[in-house]
Amino acid sequence: MRVLAAMSGGVDSAVAAARMVEAGHEVVGVHLALSRDPQAVRESSRGCCSLEDSADARRVCDKLGIPFYVWDFSDRFQADVIDDFVDSYARGETPNPCLRCNEKIKFAALLDRAVALGFDAVATGHYALIDADGHMRRSTDPDKDQSYVLGVLTRDELDRCLFPVGDTPKPQIREEAARHGFSVASKPDSYDICFIPDGNTQAFLGSRIGLRPGMVVDQDGAELRDHDGAWNFTIGQRKGLDLRNPAADGRPRYVTDIDASTGTVTVGPRSALSVTTIHADRLKVLHPAMTGSFDAHVQVRAHGGISSCRAEITGDEMTLLLREPLQGVARGQAAVLYLPDPDGEGDVVLGSGTICGTEAV
Repeated sequence: MRVLAAMSGGVDSAVAAARMVEAGHEVVGVHLALSRDPQAVRESSRGCCSLEDSADARRVCDKLGIPFYVWDFSDRFQADVIDDFVDSYARGETPNPCLRCNEKIKFAALLDRAVALGFDAVATGHYALIDADGHMRRSTDPDKDQSYVLGVLTRDELDRCLFPVGDTPKPQIREEAARHGFSVASKPDSYDICFIPDGNTQAFLGSRIGLRPGMVVDQDGAELRDHDGAWNFTIGQRKGLDLRNPAADGRPRYVTDIDASTGTVTVGPRSALSVTTIHADRLKVLHPAMTGSFDAHVQVRAHGGISSCRAEITGDEMTLLLREPLQGVARGQAAVLYLPDPDGEGDVVLGSGTICGTEAV
């Protein structure tokens, strides 16, 4: 089988490529250049598409004796990830750019080119499993499971994906990389947003969206302070609100709603963050069980935010009736549905939708 190994420059993709070579496949490594200015992305442990990462990926491929290429997807990344990130915040949403990058770049765009060039599959270092029936499941290592950010794939894309490291805990992956002599064996994991070099998300958004003055109000509509833009806030935010008047009960207040059209940001007690109904659109169906009305588990954040629910699907929209309230559920995030471990081999990913609304307790 001809396999294109997506090489991020990290330890996971390095071991994934090595396992594909050891399995006897014809493997070619490719690193995605996602920034128009590679100097303007995070370095070392804080990024995933820097010049340093490209060099690390090349060294791994040289050691494996496989061809290595760099593909420039910077224009697609700008339009589908960065511009989408800014536009989403401007609408009062809280997007996940890594999730969108997986959906639009690391799988859709990459797979399109790979298939056009005659490759049978793309292998990545993501932590997820594909079972004997072709369904995606959570990885063996629950602390590294990435099935949530992969729940936005399409069924056709998933059919051409390989996740060689999903069955192995991360410490063992590092040991395996060390045995291969890979210099990335001890390289820290990437995190944060790669296209915001200094980590100042508010400054980044402000420079692109501009001033859009509005008001922070309490649940009764009383004005608490003005602000320069609703993009400064996210659902569930507690710190940095700069509220001059404390709550009557002295308890902390959290952002409970953002109306970008009026610039109104509502704050309230922690209890006001609880929702029992989630509405989502832009559905991605990965399993035949995701149809009609059915029971499932839903995850609304990359780490945590899981509840049992009753899902009701109508066309390209779904309503999730939660059996246990969730807090901090934000528009723009993904709601990924799971069939709870039916056979002892891990939760099965049914599909996903993009959260477009919620209802409170």
